[in-house]
Amino acid sequence: MNHYANRGVVVFVSLALFFSAGLLSSCDKGGDQSSAKPAKPAKVGKMVMGFSQIGSESDWRAAETVSIKAEAEKRGVDLRFSDAQQKQENQIKALRSFISQGVDVIVLCPVVETGWEPVLREISKAGIPVILADRGVDVSDPSLYLAFIGSDFVEEGRRAAKWLSANTTGDVKVFELRGTPGASCATDRKKGFEEVLAAPENSRIKIVQSQDGNFERGRGKEVMEAFLKTKEGKDFNALYAHNDDMALGAIQAMKEAGLKPGTDVKIVSVDGVKAAFEAMVAGELNCTVECSPLLGPAVFDLAEALVTKRVKVKEGVYDQTTAKDVIGSRKY
Repeated sequence: MNHYANRGVVVFVSLALFFSAGLLSSCDKGGDQSSAKPAKPAKVGKMVMGFSQIGSESDWRAAETVSIKAEAEKRGVDLRFSDAQQKQENQIKALRSFISQGVDVIVLCPVVETGWEPVLREISKAGIPVILADRGVDVSDPSLYLAFIGSDFVEEGRRAAKWLSANTTGDVKVFELRGTPGASCATDRKKGFEEVLAAPENSRIKIVQSQDGNFERGRGKEVMEAFLKTKEGKDFNALYAHNDDMALGAIQAMKEAGLKPGTDVKIVSVDGVKAAFEAMVAGELNCTVECSPLLGPAVFDLAEALVTKRVKVKEGVYDQTTAKDVIGSRKY
């Protein structure tokens, strides 16, 4: 797998699949591709993209949808959009619909990691490249999708824990609001957070309870209300929320219970949505770790390369007036 940074996100691309499908080309157009995997003909005219979105459970998710829709309009792409309302069965149904529609490329934001292999094999058989956006999948054959575009969720968890470690003293009792069960971002943000807490110097920081909030503000409020009634909820002093929306819901619950969020309870969350910044300005949220939802440009840069099957390299024209200036940097 090859990975590179693009506009603040991480892009993992299966180069083996690129080459076997003949998706990358160089100055030599005459290579033998007799063993190449069958692929669709190069696209002529408007690209058709199927986009399966999880839903609109948070401000972050809404911003991602806007980013991709806006970029599609900007580039003249025929975008077939499907809102799964956070149900995997709706996403699988949408993916099969995209196959029947004969789209050129599919962008999938998977609600959970598992359960995708059968439909991804159907898509692969149809010769349609799949780009995963913002969440990953767990499949036995990584070639079933061509690329992942998104953030390093483990690192986000580490950053949240490092901030908490650096900005607290004494014993810290953390309540963790987890994201959607089975979602790669929830799994990885927890993993990264616990990795930092496992260091000897952070033994004073403990997760006293951890519950799912499904990345929803309303659910975050409900879970916090229930937690405050438990034994652990009587003396906790920190909250780690896997996204800002859940943290904001929890803040509301704390305020209604007579607590001062941001003062009585140190709060760190992930995403960096505008409402989180407003809460920080108000002194109610202490820290947010950025996770950019603006994936549109990166998604369409890659999609256009896949569909047109040609990525142009930058080349120049030199003469005697510039030869001396560049000769020292020539590598061929």
